[in-house]
Amino acid sequence: MAQDQENFRDSIGTINEDGKRAWIFPKKPSGKFYEYRKYVSYFLLAFLFSAPFIKINGNQFLMFNVLERRFNIFGFPFWPQDFHLFVISMIIGVIFVALFTVAFGRIFCGWMCPQTIFMEMVFRRIEYWIDGDRGAQIKLDRQAWDAEKIRKRVLKWFIFFIISFLIANVFLAYLIGSDRLIRYITDGPFEHLSTIVSLLIFTGVFYFVFAWFREQVCIIACPYGRMQGVLLDNKSIVVAYDHKRGEAENGRKKWRKNEDREALGYGDCIDCFQCVNVCPTGIDIRNGTQLECVNCTACIDECDTIMEKVNLPKGLIRYASEDEITKKEKFKFTPRLKGYSAVLLILIGVLVGMMFLRNDLEANILRLPGQLYEHKEGNIISNVYTYKLVNKTTKPVEDVSFKLLSHRGKVKLVRNENFTVPAQDLAEGTLFIEINNAAVKSDKEKLKVGVYSGDTLVETTMCSFMAPRSYK
Repeated sequence: MAQDQENFRDSIGTINEDGKRAWIFPKKPSGKFYEYRKYVSYFLLAFLFSAPFIKINGNQFLMFNVLERRFNIFGFPFWPQDFHLFVISMIIGVIFVALFTVAFGRIFCGWMCPQTIFMEMVFRRIEYWIDGDRGAQIKLDRQAWDAEKIRKRVLKWFIFFIISFLIANVFLAYLIGSDRLIRYITDGPFEHLSTIVSLLIFTGVFYFVFAWFREQVCIIACPYGRMQGVLLDNKSIVVAYDHKRGEAENGRKKWRKNEDREALGYGDCIDCFQCVNVCPTGIDIRNGTQLECVNCTACIDECDTIMEKVNLPKGLIRYASEDEITKKEKFKFTPRLKGYSAVLLILIGVLVGMMFLRNDLEANILRLPGQLYEHKEGNIISNVYTYKLVNKTTKPVEDVSFKLLSHRGKVKLVRNENFTVPAQDLAEGTLFIEINNAAVKSDKEKLKVGVYSGDTLVETTMCSFMAPRSYK
């Protein structure tokens, strides 16, 4: 019996017994949580579409330019030299999601994940508008390809393609920058054929995901569903079916008017299957926590509606932990949560500290590979170097020069004049450092070099200086 009850874990709801795709036609949800989700989704959609076009101090609010290894997070630019900061930011994000998973289950998937928001709040709502609710969609799917079905399918697919194209443009703005995207649009598609090809590929991917692959992204492709199985415990608050109340002693039973269910030993679940019909991933929440569940709360709203109609208390399906259902224990801030929180706070502190310590102009001065020192007249030792200056700001750094801070000596630029580092760009070149050998105490001396903008010191860096061993 126990094995039969666990058979649902051997397969997924989107595959039938023949191994073929079983299309899911969820009922249109409604209720308190669905309304809250709509507000959250509209806010996040507005943020998603506007973030690439928002500028802070001239920097794009969010940008992930993988090809050029340039990232902007909340207006802060990250260059390849700042990769360690970017890695810490990503680790913070992972731990933050893990913390919320331990505490509240897969709440991120149901409320904030872009896949869920686009699928349930954009594409699915268009489908309800064109094809109708669950019953109408099932009927249309079985219907022959007559004029009505062709008209609805073509209209739906066309709208899906247009929305996928818009999403692809926004996605491209995150990758290459909104300014460059706008410039490409104004130049025309034939001026940037490689970009338009990439855009069409992205459009095809998004169209495939939202028109065909759909909920299988959450069930099959996304690793987060598997990860939650490791993170969840009996104290995690998830969308849960109260099996104690719903099953009672004799299990579920269909509703009959004026029947004393409590006296007969039946639970409050009337086995109406509405929680299954409304589920966007096609599961039965009454089977317990499953990796397919994205905590979308659609079953909570639907069950509460049914309970109202049959005059039974709401909350048969609700946000609750297993311990709350079985032991009546309320949520506690467990040592596990405290550990995650401590690690998260430490990493945030480290990131904030490193961000404040980071300079807007980063300098690297390295000896030219394969070159030894040069012994000049007047007992002068000369080394040749290459320098690279990265300007991380949106303003140019002008009148740049170098000065030795640790030793008495000269810094000579090959170009022999001060220069400017362009905004959000880098400057490279060659320079010589000349020091009297009397001031050199070893054959490999450490020098401190200052980078000045006019008379203002903007950055310091270290480099090694090679001298004759006999002059130590």
